[in-house]
Amino acid sequence: MELKEIAAVSGKGGLFKIVKPTRTGVILESMDDAKQKIVAGQTSKVSILDEISIYTHSKDGTVALAEVFKKIYALFPKGLTIDGKADGADLHAFLLQVLPDYDSDRVYNSDIKKLVVWYGILLHHAPELLKPTEEAVEEAPKDKPAKKAKVKAEDEAKPEATEPKPAAAKKPAKAKSPK
Repeated sequence: MELKEIAAVSGKGGLFKIVKPTRTGVILESMDDAKQKIVAGQTSKVSILDEISIYTHSKDGTVALAEVFKKIYALFPKGLTIDGKADGADLHAFLLQVLPDYDSDRVYNSDIKKLVVWYGILLHHAPELLKPTEEAVEEAPKDKPAKKAKVKAEDEAKPEATEPKPAAAKKPAKAKSPK
């Protein structure tokens, strides 16, 4: 499983695994123990985790959510000491510890709450997404930290500009025969 296969739906709590696209939306399955399936239509706001990033003061301006999750895992591999119900000051202190250069003016408390909740869900249901890959660790030079090689391996693993999948082709309307 990869982050591009996991989505968040506005108005729905938790995370959802993308099961398959349909003509009018996408079928999603909740990542909790209930495994509830829903159909997110065109009016639903579905966000793929692989496409989400956090604002920073770096020259790039953002950091991908996948990188943030891996930084959190490096600091808290067993689980977080904070939950999504913590007050704003504690949430910002947590994110400052994980991502020191995040933009506190553009990252809101609700964003950090989602980050904390999503990390907990992924740690419980898909921990392989948070850990460094084996090939990245193997490719790491002996004299340099594995973290730099891991980032390089992730960049190489990303496909070049991929074309979006076309929507399901519509069948041509059958011509009615005159009576």
